[in-house]
Amino acid sequence: MRFHLPSPRRSRHPLVRALSLLLGIAMLGVLLVFGLAVAGVLLVGGALLLAWRQWKQPRAPIATAARPNKPTDVLEGEFVVIRQGPVVHH
Repeated sequence: MRFHLPSPRRSRHPLVRALSLLLGIAMLGVLLVFGLAVAGVLLVGGALLLAWRQWKQPRAPIATAARPNKPTDVLEGEFVVIRQGPVVHH
């Protein structure tokens, strides 16, 4: 079963055609400006969020040669890879 829409009847009057073309171009322009405004807001908001996170991060002290025995944040240990069967990729 096919779905058929009735074909739109195009006006033969040249003034109506020109006005509909101008209306379509104006609508595209409005959508373009709106899209660029939304993209700009998202870009500025993302930059501000990134700057806020960087500013709130704790500052790491400058490493000096005076403290050679400073504990590090690295955990060391041994590990074993355990294979339980075929890997299923989703």
